[in-house]
Amino acid sequence: MVSYGVPVSSLTDFWSRLVGVQSGPPRLVVLGAAVLAIAVIGPYRSWRITRHVVTIAHEGGHALTALLTGRRLSAIRLHSDTSGLTVSAGRPTGPGMVATGMAGYLTPSLLGLLGAVLLTSGRITVMLWTALAVLAAMLVMIRNVFGVVSVVTTIGIVFAVSWFTSAQVQAAFAYFAVWLLLAGGVRPIVELQRMRRRGQAPYSDADQLARLTRLPGLFWVAFFWVGTVAALLVGGWLLLRPMTEGWA
Repeated sequence: MVSYGVPVSSLTDFWSRLVGVQSGPPRLVVLGAAVLAIAVIGPYRSWRITRHVVTIAHEGGHALTALLTGRRLSAIRLHSDTSGLTVSAGRPTGPGMVATGMAGYLTPSLLGLLGAVLLTSGRITVMLWTALAVLAAMLVMIRNVFGVVSVVTTIGIVFAVSWFTSAQVQAAFAYFAVWLLLAGGVRPIVELQRMRRRGQAPYSDADQLARLTRLPGLFWVAFFWVGTVAALLVGGWLLLRPMTEGWA
């Protein structure tokens, strides 16, 4: 009898590969990933590229929170200038709208913190494939060409690394991605306040939250900043502390 489909052994191997525990890389790799992440976040030219990753996470946070609070998600748009827009339908005020507005700037840092927890427990492959699943789900709601290209490119990079490269390369990439989210989550808060001071962001998340809650926009900027910095400190501590006896 000819068997059509994937052999059970292959599925078992794939599952073992997915949920298996990988040993942590040498500390030099972790430090190198942190230095590289900071290096690409600092200069304006490289930040214009890497900020797209932060924007994807930002808009994904808005979208997921909207769904969790009972709102109807209509569209996600990602633009070439690194801005984004998430459109949802529902009550224009209330806790759901406030939670949705709060989520954007905090999500990259929270994802970085979650990634740090997964990495320090040796779940490198789980982290990479979870990212693929989230990106694929987000892709369904993208409603502009640049957004589709941006998300598909990110999916392609993560998939190629997780499927075709060695365990050492996967670990280095995963640590770089987490550092990028942790450190990259802080810089947009500084940029937000700079734009608000110049009157260039009247419809920013902070200003929309100010109108919803009657708390000043500066309060929300400070709230975002404290949250992202706290995530960076905790996530950095998790990533830099010795994790296994096998660390170099």
